[in-house]
Amino acid sequence: MRPVRTQVVGRTASDVGASYSGEVRARYESQLGFRTSGKIVKRLVEVGSHVKRGQVLFQLDPIQETLQVAASSAEVDAAKSRVDQARVDVQRTEQLLARNFASQAELDQQRLALSQAEAQLLSALAHQQLNANLKGFTTLTSDRDGVVSAINAEAGQVVSTGQTVVTVAADGEREVVISIPESRVDELRRATSLTIKAWAQPEKTWKGVLRELAPDTDTVTRTYSARVTIVDADPDLLRLGMTASVITPAVASASAIRVPLTAVVDDEARRQVWVVDPRSSRVLARVVKLGTVQNDDVLVTEGLQDGETVVTAGVHMLQQGQKVKVAELGGVVKAGESK
Repeated sequence: MRPVRTQVVGRTASDVGASYSGEVRARYESQLGFRTSGKIVKRLVEVGSHVKRGQVLFQLDPIQETLQVAASSAEVDAAKSRVDQARVDVQRTEQLLARNFASQAELDQQRLALSQAEAQLLSALAHQQLNANLKGFTTLTSDRDGVVSAINAEAGQVVSTGQTVVTVAADGEREVVISIPESRVDELRRATSLTIKAWAQPEKTWKGVLRELAPDTDTVTRTYSARVTIVDADPDLLRLGMTASVITPAVASASAIRVPLTAVVDDEARRQVWVVDPRSSRVLARVVKLGTVQNDDVLVTEGLQDGETVVTAGVHMLQQGQKVKVAELGGVVKAGESK
């Protein structure tokens, strides 16, 4: 006779809710980098600095770009001179042709030379503008009002084009980033209202709205990432990085029975529990349908009846019809109650 631990279960209506811990984040975060490569000569902000749109954050050494601008300006001047000369040649040839001292072919050739000179001037002007833009790219400015949340480079460091140098968390909207187990995803989607509490502000609550739910799980945690917008967030109370909880409302479920997760056995894609016959003290396998998982318990919606005795420990060592000895008999545990 094998000793087992059991529990007498009962059926009642249950209220199922959940609380998910997360981190307060900004709705928009900009990871900023230079649009050209170079050596950083100035860092003008610190982590936590509040910045305005257009404020200078970092500065690259502009010597290389300055020389390129000077060279392109000289090319523009030379191209303008060639255009002026070509125009003079065209006018002179037109005058000679009128006096029959030049041929039409010579005039066509001079006009072609003028067109080429004008095209070269346009190319030089574009090159000059490109180099001027590159010189402007040596200054990194903020694209929004916000707070510097991370700095990834220091003065003296050589950075490449597009490398993230600083992160700016925008002022305004705040949200909580949480992770959801797969068994609670539909519950979160259907929630009509969400409540947010901050660990540092236990006396105050905020309304939350689900803004984003990842379509796939995290490869490590196997949970779904969700972002819940905090309605009317107070930036003085909800600072970036704070710990906050998203609480889903209690949802009245159908009549169900709560059993420990340890009582459930997976048998070839079926879930079953062992029910003890009180007259013969023998166990019978019972296929059940499971509902919501809550902490260490699961709700059984089909397959169990009020007052039945379920094995909660030692389930993997049992066989159909085996006689057992109850090591500890718990009281009736109803859905919605704690053991």
